[in-house]
Amino acid sequence: MSKFLVLYRAPMSARAQMADSTPEQRQASMDAWMAWAGKAGSAILDLGAPLGDGEVVGSGTAGDEIGGYSIMEAASQADVVAMLDGHPHFQTPGGSIEVHEFLAMPGM
Repeated sequence: MSKFLVLYRAPMSARAQMADSTPEQRQASMDAWMAWAGKAGSAILDLGAPLGDGEVVGSGTAGDEIGGYSIMEAASQADVVAMLDGHPHFQTPGGSIEVHEFLAMPGM
């Protein structure tokens, strides 16, 4: 089994999305996330959290905001992608999800 970092991207920050939503919308969003988490089950090692505004350090450029993350475990990246089918983040206008495998550090 391998570990994967799942990044939730959107054109608007998580802070702005939460500020622009009603309590009912926030509850509906949380309910959708918990339903997805129930389906993914033990593959979720850390459900993660919304993230505040980030900052690019170095010469890179910022694209869409990284609004949150999860850490999952699966046999393959394709398995993680399959588990993300129907994920509630896809209801976020312009939302996308990145999946990155944690690689072993050579010599460690």
